[in-house]
Amino acid sequence: MAVHGETKIRDKINRLRQECRAVILAHNYQLGEVQDIADFVGDSLDLSQKAAATDAAVIVFCGVHFMAETAAILCPDRTVLLPDPDASCPMANMITAERIRERKKELPDRPVVCYINSSAEVKAESDICCTSANGVKVVESIDAPEIIFVPDQYLGHYISTKVKNKRFILWPGFCPTHLRIQPEDIHRLKVKYPLAKAIVHPECHPAVITLADEVLSTSGMLRYAAETDAREIIVGTEVGLIHRLKKENPTKTFIHATEQAVCPNMKKITLEKVLWSLESMAPRITVPEQVSLKARQAVDKMLAIGRSQ
Repeated sequence: MAVHGETKIRDKINRLRQECRAVILAHNYQLGEVQDIADFVGDSLDLSQKAAATDAAVIVFCGVHFMAETAAILCPDRTVLLPDPDASCPMANMITAERIRERKKELPDRPVVCYINSSAEVKAESDICCTSANGVKVVESIDAPEIIFVPDQYLGHYISTKVKNKRFILWPGFCPTHLRIQPEDIHRLKVKYPLAKAIVHPECHPAVITLADEVLSTSGMLRYAAETDAREIIVGTEVGLIHRLKKENPTKTFIHATEQAVCPNMKKITLEKVLWSLESMAPRITVPEQVSLKARQAVDKMLAIGRSQ
């Protein structure tokens, strides 16, 4: 009965998608059923760029709030929907535009590098954005000996180990989901799967990163999984990525670093909520024009540098 119900929901979503000229985006950490209904699955910035390249009038972003904001910034003439308005990012909520302004007054002349996992208002107060994939490249491009990096202290620390000619002033933010991955988890799984390679996200704690064979963004993990000769891979990021990894690499085995690495906010969106969002054209995410223009400048400066692996 449940399967029949899901089929009916998917059929309704597909019909409305055509009628509304909508594109459905799903982040790699979304529920498998949501990933499977999406037109595009990927990381937050890549999804917004793909949506911008379509002629869709409506963008349904299955992710968290800052991701839908980024889509609204890059696609100001489209209707952007977030199927659950309470799907937010705890790390993004650890910093505000006001607190950045205070920090800039305390430390003038230091460029602010802002992780893309942040609100539009925070992006607007920053000099340039970065992703987990291109953070090193972005920081290397800055002509300043000292930078303020917000909001993820662990991504900032990881980048600082690669760019050693700059001093980093790190904001004390973090991803609670990635911090659930402990060094003991990697140790235990490497003993259990001695031939496995361990790949972890740079949002992880430095003690976890030192144990990894590769430190990669989600898009980097997907590429690595497709290209490596390893048949077993320990995956140190939010568990939702495993769905896509298995789907794209059916002959390989993927092991959660820990099943505790679940982002409850990423799991709030369901097929039912996608359907309700298309039916009601809500909840709609908008960004004030003045904020959007300034945030877009920080994003565009990053895009001009390019995206690394």
